[in-house]
Amino acid sequence: MTDGNEGMVRPEKIHKGATAAHEAVRQVCPLNEVLDRVSGKWAIGVLTLTGAEEVVRFTEYERAIPGISRRMLTLTLRNLERDGLLHRTIYATVPPKTEYRLTDAARELAQTLSLITDWAKRHQAHIHTSRVDYDDAR
Repeated sequence: MTDGNEGMVRPEKIHKGATAAHEAVRQVCPLNEVLDRVSGKWAIGVLTLTGAEEVVRFTEYERAIPGISRRMLTLTLRNLERDGLLHRTIYATVPPKTEYRLTDAARELAQTLSLITDWAKRHQAHIHTSRVDYDDAR
């Protein structure tokens, strides 16, 4: 004999499931923060350029990364340094000379970013054509 509640979820199970969901979100949030930081268009430019060179100076970033402002470059470099991905060396010269190098963790990341950017370059035309076809069909 049944009590007529066979299809219903018990309140204690909802709470337990919600707790598990909250825990999963709590664990993903720091991951998302890291991914957001390293996947931004300016960070990718900085990391791939620094990965291609042993040492990069501030003015080299400015010349090599189209559209980046001095302020955004400064913020990006500081954030990547704070995250342990760039090592900054300042030389007491006039004018001051600042060089950036990848840390070991960033070298590993730069290899992965290089694969992704290479993939994007190879498939850019296909993606553009697919978007136009999709939009035309709507």
